[in-house]
Amino acid sequence: MSAAGGGRDEQSGEMSTLMSASEVLSGTPRGGERLVLVLVWSRDEPGRVGELLDPFAAGRRCFTVGRSGETGSDGAAPLLLRQLRPTGARETGPFRSARISRRQLCLTIDGVGRLEVERLARSRLLVNDRAVDRAAIAVGDLVEVERRFILLASTRPQGWPSGGGSGDDFAFAAADCGGIVGESTAIWSLRQQIAFIGRRRGHTLVHGPSGSGKELVVRSIHALSERRARPLVARNAATIPEPLIDAELFGNLKNFPNPGMPERSGLFGEADGSTLFLDEIGELPEAMQAHLLRVMDRGEYQRLGEARMRSTDARVIGATNRDLTQLKHDVLARFFHRVAVPGLDARVDDVPLLARHILRGLADEEPELRARYFDGDEPRLSAALARALLRRRYTTHARELVQLLWRSAQTSRGRELEPPPDDVAPASASTPEREPASEPTSGVDIAEIPREAVVDALARCKGVQERAWRELGLRNRYQLRRLLKKFAIPT
Repeated sequence: MSAAGGGRDEQSGEMSTLMSASEVLSGTPRGGERLVLVLVWSRDEPGRVGELLDPFAAGRRCFTVGRSGETGSDGAAPLLLRQLRPTGARETGPFRSARISRRQLCLTIDGVGRLEVERLARSRLLVNDRAVDRAAIAVGDLVEVERRFILLASTRPQGWPSGGGSGDDFAFAAADCGGIVGESTAIWSLRQQIAFIGRRRGHTLVHGPSGSGKELVVRSIHALSERRARPLVARNAATIPEPLIDAELFGNLKNFPNPGMPERSGLFGEADGSTLFLDEIGELPEAMQAHLLRVMDRGEYQRLGEARMRSTDARVIGATNRDLTQLKHDVLARFFHRVAVPGLDARVDDVPLLARHILRGLADEEPELRARYFDGDEPRLSAALARALLRRRYTTHARELVQLLWRSAQTSRGRELEPPPDDVAPASASTPEREPASEPTSGVDIAEIPREAVVDALARCKGVQERAWRELGLRNRYQLRRLLKKFAIPT
């Protein structure tokens, strides 16, 4: 399969230049990014979450999605799932679950570059929770084959894969050596910044929303630096009592400034030859921030009660969730490198991978969770929980995700994790509420449905007709009643 870029349409001549996510609707080629469909939930193949369908990189206009890996008589080629990274792509084949049809969906790139999805098999197709037979897809849409799998419309750079990279030798969808999880564009951009800054010496400011993983970024930078042989020295600046800030940072002689005070080398003394991580540096009073200027510039400082000047070779990495304009401007100027850590709203397609990683960690500490909610090493999330996690507008990000998963484990009653009943968080702006491009047309042809299928559906739904007609892919309950009457099935 070719990398991003133009290609030849094997059916109808030249394919237009690949388009960015926003261009999918406008049809105006500008380059930059292309639309992909990321697998964010799978009932039977949860280990493949994070893989994606990449139609705009395949050099065709029409594809089928399902269990088949063969081109159909109509010329529609199978679109295979792939693991995509900046430096490479690996095809992993079609879906394998027996519950998925050989040709479940049809994906078509129309003449102006829009991606359309069409239902081919019996299971209902839902786009943003609305049943459709055919719809155009835009970034943020959830495309669901009911009770089978969910895809999220996202983007990847046109230049992926570019080849020749390094630092991506960990398993796909797993945590990297710094504990960072994700395969989105945003998280790979973050990894590239970490790799660049880790090899350099300048003081660094890591900023981003609360719970976005700033400490993991700091520790990753230190682990890649020439200072990694010495332990990272870390302190939450917000917890230092204001009268003791100078003593904490620079140290003090014995009995100074107060009788009984032990002698301390201070954080800058401890971090000599290593990295000093000042978390929540924005919480330091401005007057105290000014005390950092000389030691950040020249490595010079004085212990309290001591006349002589000391020197330290400490690299300062600060972290803050404040707006950078709230830091003292001359302190901000000393941070030569800056890293912006994205929140979950900027990397929605990583949320299922993070949830799986978090749940595995919780299960290691709580064997009851593993016994109840896991198949092997894979947690069982319901489709409803997956949708809730993807649509949530996060305020404390990974911390909020951990809390939500704990509440799910506490309130779920079956063998799958369900959304907590008290979860009333607003929907994320990344999943727009919009009408599908086309309304549902017709359901399946009821003349083609055998008696056994109706009996099986009723059995799976425990006789609940409202669920059974949806399971069969019918338009409404009245079609089910006609089938019940036709086959003389008692109710």
